[in-house]
Amino acid sequence: MSTPVESSSLGDAIARYRYAYLMTTNAQGAPHAVAVSAVLQDGALIVDGLGRRTRENALARPAVGLVWPPASPADYSLIVDGQAEVVGDRMRIVPTRAVLHRSAPSPRPKASGACGSDCVELGLPEEASNR
Repeated sequence: MSTPVESSSLGDAIARYRYAYLMTTNAQGAPHAVAVSAVLQDGALIVDGLGRRTRENALARPAVGLVWPPASPADYSLIVDGQAEVVGDRMRIVPTRAVLHRSAPSPRPKASGACGSDCVELGLPEEASNR
C-alpha cells in the first residue's frame, strides 16, 4: 500500500512529525539515541538542550542522524543524515541526505541493486546544499 508524498521538500516533511530521534555514536561505535525537537532554520536543523553524552559524541564524531518515526505502519519514517556543529547545548545539523522510508514494497520500479523498500528522496534546503 502506498501513501502519496505531499511534498518533496525537507521543511514540508518535518512539519508532519511531532519529534525525532537524534543519533550519535560513542568512541566504540555504539549508537546513542535521544528524542528531540528539531527545527529547520536557514537550511540547517537546530536542536536545543543537548545532554552531556550527545554533546560529547557529536563533538568527537559530527556525522549524525535524525529519524522521525511514523504515526502508523502505513506512514513513512523521515530519515536525515547530516554534519553537526555543537555550540554550548545547541546543535546545528547541515543535512547531507533526506529520505522518506517505509518497509512496504515500492510502488515504483527500482534500479538493479536498489533498496526494495518504498523510499522517496527529499530535496535539501538550498542553503544546506550550497555549503
